[in-house]
Amino acid sequence: MSTPLAGLRVLEIAGLAPAPFAGKILCDFGADVIRIDRSTSAMNLDVLAQNKRSIALNLKSPAGIEALIRLCEKSDVIIEPFRPGVMERLGLGPDVLLKRNPRLIYARMTGFGQQGHYAKMAGHDINYLAISGVLSTLGKHDDKPAFPINLLADFAGGGLMCALGVLLALQERTRSGKGQVVDAAMIDGVNYLGSFVYNMHKAGALFQTPRGTGQLDGGAPFYDTYKTKDGLYMAVGAIEVEFYKLLLQGLGLDQEKDQLPEQLDTKGWPKLKELFTKIFLSKTQEEWVKVFDLTDACVTPVLDYYKMPTPAPAPRLLRTPGVHQKSSEGDDEELFLEVGGQSKVILKEAGFSEEEIRDLVAKNAVAGEGLEKASL
Repeated sequence: MSTPLAGLRVLEIAGLAPAPFAGKILCDFGADVIRIDRSTSAMNLDVLAQNKRSIALNLKSPAGIEALIRLCEKSDVIIEPFRPGVMERLGLGPDVLLKRNPRLIYARMTGFGQQGHYAKMAGHDINYLAISGVLSTLGKHDDKPAFPINLLADFAGGGLMCALGVLLALQERTRSGKGQVVDAAMIDGVNYLGSFVYNMHKAGALFQTPRGTGQLDGGAPFYDTYKTKDGLYMAVGAIEVEFYKLLLQGLGLDQEKDQLPEQLDTKGWPKLKELFTKIFLSKTQEEWVKVFDLTDACVTPVLDYYKMPTPAPAPRLLRTPGVHQKSSEGDDEELFLEVGGQSKVILKEAGFSEEEIRDLVAKNAVAGEGLEKASL
C-alpha cells in the first residue's frame, strides 16, 4: 500500500525529542528518514526512531562533513536540532547545503529561535512555554502556573510545527523548484498554538478572569475532573446548556435543578463544585461510565495513557495511511535504533564507491556495522 511521503528522503541529525518527533511524523507517513548519529556513540536513547535508519558520521572530521554534504545532495530534507551557529561553525549552514542542493528543505529546530535575546541560551519545554506567554494561562487559581509535562512546546509547538513547515516548504517547491529554510522555534510554535486563547481574550469573550477561574481553565464545575470512589477520575466537559442538563440528570440532580445555582453564575460555582465532587465520590469510575457512556453529557473516564495501545499515526488517511509502529512489548531492540546500523548501505545508495567508503573508515569519518577497519 502506498504512503503519502513515499520517495521522500529526510536526513535527521540526532538530537533530543522535538526534532526526532518531526522526523517520526515524516517517517510514519512513508518518508525514508536517516538519522545522522555521532560515530563515537555506542547507543542513542532516542525512542522515536522506529522505521528510521542510521548512519554514524564524525562531524568533527572534514571527510565526515563532506560525506554529509554529499548525502544532502541526494536528499529532500535535513532537520537539525542545534543552537544557532553550530551548523555554520561545522561548515554545514544553509548557504553551503542549499548551494550544493538548491531543492533542499533545511529545517532548523530550536527552542528560542535563530535570533533574539534568548537565542543562544539553553532551555527546555518549560522555558519555551514560559517565554511564549502560554504558561501564564495554565494552572489553578492562586497557585503557581502548571505545565502539562513536556508536551506543548517540545512536541506540539516544536516537532509537529517543524513537520508542518517541512510539508509546506515541499508543497511550495512543487511550484518554484527551490528549497528553503524552515525556522521552527518552539516559542513561536507554542505561541501560535495559543491563537484561540489569545484572540478570545482580546475579543473580550473568554479568558477575562484570573487563571483557573474561567469556563475552560478549571474554574467552572462543568469543565473539570472529579475523583471517583475507587481513586480514579472522570472528565466533565458539559459546556452547552443541553449537555449540562444531561450532566445534572446523570448525577441525579435533574429534580433539584431549580434549587441549584444557574450554570453560568460564577458565584455559585464553588457550591456546585463541592456538590459534584461529593456525588462523583459515591461511585466507582466503572459505575459512572455505565451512567454516562454514549450520552451527550460530555462525561468520560480518565484513562491511563500507559495502558493505551501504541500511538498510531494521525490523522488517518484512508487511501494512503501511515505506517503503524509495532508494539515492542518491552523489547528494547525494537524500540531503539542501532547507531550506524545502516551506514554502509546508506553510503552506497548515495553513490559512494567501495574505495571511498574504505577511505572514510580509514579517516574515522564513518562508523557502523560491517565498517570495522579490519573487515575492509
